[in-house]
Amino acid sequence: MSLKTPSAAPELADEPTASRSPARALLHLPHGGLVVVLVLVAVFTAVQADSFTTSQNLLNVLRQISVTAVIAAGLTLLMTAGGMDFSMGSNAAVTVSVGATLLHDGRPTSVTVVLTLLLATLIGLVNGLVVTFTRVAPFVATLASAMLLDGVALLVLDGESVTIGQRMWALGNDKVLGIPYLCVVAVLVLAAIGLALRFTTFGRDAFAMGGNEHVARLSGINVSGRKLALYALAGALAGLAGLMLLSRLGAAAPNTGGLQLQLTAVAAVVIGGTSLAGGHGTVVGTVLGVVLLGVVANALNLLQVNSYYQFVVTGGVLLVAAVINEVQRRPVPGH
Repeated sequence: MSLKTPSAAPELADEPTASRSPARALLHLPHGGLVVVLVLVAVFTAVQADSFTTSQNLLNVLRQISVTAVIAAGLTLLMTAGGMDFSMGSNAAVTVSVGATLLHDGRPTSVTVVLTLLLATLIGLVNGLVVTFTRVAPFVATLASAMLLDGVALLVLDGESVTIGQRMWALGNDKVLGIPYLCVVAVLVLAAIGLALRFTTFGRDAFAMGGNEHVARLSGINVSGRKLALYALAGALAGLAGLMLLSRLGAAAPNTGGLQLQLTAVAAVVIGGTSLAGGHGTVVGTVLGVVLLGVVANALNLLQVNSYYQFVVTGGVLLVAAVINEVQRRPVPGH
């Protein structure tokens, strides 16, 4: 006499993908949450303000976000390796003030570019030395450096605005094939960082250091050397962002760049999916984060939102984007 084995109950976890709602499926796509928020903000603004979709306004947005994008690119690489530099915006402010002063005094543009980039790289290297060879946390060390550099920028300008006339005007205002030069520079920087993270030993070492610095050191990675290189590169990119900002504005003024620019870049990188703890970074997410912040800022201006409410609205959008981004990163049940 044979016994029949009871048939297994169907598993709810094996629900077909097609039965899930389109919205839920979209949120679980890579960066789906950011894309949803970006599209909603763009559509709402386009409906409320006809000027949003004009070519002039879109080019203006591209120019504005290009500076932030260069700083965010350096931060993405640095944060992936477990580091942090809160002084990049202030480094850019020093670059703007020193560069404007040199150009205003009649120094050649090429000499000014080289000197300011070297200065910015040196500032980044000093940050790297402090972080690497002391026990001071990167957040504390670079925040102190940011305050110091903001003061230096004010001292260089002596509290006054310095104009550069038509010097570097082409970089900040001309276009190639209809695309602003500033945007071309930002795309090249982002592409270089993205390729470095994905295909080079330098990028793989950054992921390893961010995942577990002690294990990375035991595996033969020169952690100290890599840190110095990362902070120096972050400084160089901050200097490049400063020159881009100077070319767009045509002048240096007190409080140009600084901590506000830095916080915008950090927000873009974080909501783009790069981990503050290190070990995970994505240039695509950073690009989406930068674009989202730029579109939100532009939308608030076009809609003539009271300046007192702009930080509230921006913070709310960032919070929603960060929450949706975190939800879409969670594993789908049953997978």
